[in-house]
Amino acid sequence: MSKVYDVIGIGIGPYNLGLAALLDETELSSLFFDDTPRLEWHPGMLIDGADLQVPFLADLTTFANPKSPYTFMNYLHEHNRMFPFYFHKHFKIPREEYNHYLQWVSQQLSGLHFNHPVVDVIDHNDHYEVVALDKDSNQTESHYSKHVVLGTGSKPLILEGMDDLPSEDVIHTSRYLFEKKNLLQSKHVTVVGSGQSALEVFLDLLEEQKRKDMELTLLSRTGGLFQLDQAKFAQEFFTPEYVDYFHSLSFEQRQKNLETLGALRKGIDPETLTRLYTQLYHKTVAGRKSHVLINPMTEVKAVERSESGYNLKCQQLQEEQEFNYHTDKVILATGYKPNIPDWFMKRFGDKIKWEDERSFKVTRDYQLEFNDERDYHFFTLTNLVHSHGAGATNLGLSVHRNVHIINKIAGEELYKNQAHSAFQTFSMADYS
Repeated sequence: MSKVYDVIGIGIGPYNLGLAALLDETELSSLFFDDTPRLEWHPGMLIDGADLQVPFLADLTTFANPKSPYTFMNYLHEHNRMFPFYFHKHFKIPREEYNHYLQWVSQQLSGLHFNHPVVDVIDHNDHYEVVALDKDSNQTESHYSKHVVLGTGSKPLILEGMDDLPSEDVIHTSRYLFEKKNLLQSKHVTVVGSGQSALEVFLDLLEEQKRKDMELTLLSRTGGLFQLDQAKFAQEFFTPEYVDYFHSLSFEQRQKNLETLGALRKGIDPETLTRLYTQLYHKTVAGRKSHVLINPMTEVKAVERSESGYNLKCQQLQEEQEFNYHTDKVILATGYKPNIPDWFMKRFGDKIKWEDERSFKVTRDYQLEFNDERDYHFFTLTNLVHSHGAGATNLGLSVHRNVHIINKIAGEELYKNQAHSAFQTFSMADYS
C-alpha cells in the first residue's frame, strides 16, 4: 500500500481550500481532489460591482492565523493593492476579486489535484481508500488516508419539471453570465426568486435595459424584498457560541430554529436594495414607464413552452388566485442543494446514522456519526445546515470549522479555537 496521508479532502472550494491553506503550516500530510480543471468560484455569478456579503476578514485563514501567508491582506500586498483597498474604504470584497484571491492561494499550495474527480471511497476499517480519476489519462488511482473531508459543496436546485427545458431559455442563476448575451437579445426576461442572487441578476439586467428594448419581471414567493439583518446582535448568530447552542438542540428544535432566522439566512444586502430602488426612481422621472414588474407573494408552479416563449403557471399566495404569465426567457434564482456524490450513499449510507432521510447525523466537530466506534474519521463540510445552523454556509465560520477538524486530526490544539466571542448567552444550561 502507498503512503497513508493524515487527511484527504474531496472537493476544492473555499472551505477545503481554507483547510489546505491551514494544513500547509502544520506537519500533517494531505491531498485534495476536485472535478474541475481549475478553481472557479461561482463563475456564472461574478457580476461587475457585486460584493461578498461578509467582510474581508472572512478569508481562508485570518480567524485562525492572521500571520498566515494566505490571508486576503497578504494577497493585497502581493498584488500591490493595499493602498487602493485602503482608499476604497469598503469592508466587503468584490466577488470577482475574491475569486482571484482563491485562485492565487490555490496556485501556491501543493497537493491540490484539479481535473481529478473522486469516483469512490472505500472503508478499510482503519483507513480510507480514495479513488480519483485522472481526466487527462482516463486512469484511476488509489490514495490512502486516515481521515477524509467531504467538501463537495452544493449544486443548483431546479424546480420539478423544468430541467428538460432548453438551457438557453430557462437557466439557473449559476449560469447567468454564460447566457447573458443571449438573454439580452430577448424582449422579456423574468427572474424567479427573492434572495441576493435574484436581486443581483435583476439589477444587472435593469442596468442593461437602458440600451435594450426589454421588459423585466421579478416574481417572488416571499411577502416582499426584505433586507438582510445586519444588526450587531443579529450577527452574533454566526459565532461559535451560537453553533454550540444550535448543535445541542434536538433535531426538531433545530428545524424550528431555522425558520426563525429567515432574515439572517435569506435577506438581501441593503446596498443592493438601495441601488435597485434608485435605478427605478430615476427610470420613472417625469412619468416615464419603467417596463419593470416586481410581484411578491407569487409562486411559480410550472414553466411551459409556448409558440412565442414560455407560460408561467403562477399563484398569488395571499389572494389564492392562479394566473398565467408570459415571458421570453426565465432565470431561476431557486438556490442550491447539497451535492452528495453517488458513491457516498452506496458506500456509507447504511454505515452512518441519520436524523431523517436526507440529513445525516454530524458531531459538533463535523464528523459523520457511524454505527460503529472508530478513530479514523469522515468529516463533512457539506449538508450541515440541519446540524450546525445558518452559519453552516457562512464564509465567516469556515475557518472555525477547519480549526475544529485540524485539531481533531492532530489530537492537539494546533490552532486556537475562538471562544467567548458573543455578548449574548444563548443557553441557560450552565446556570441551572
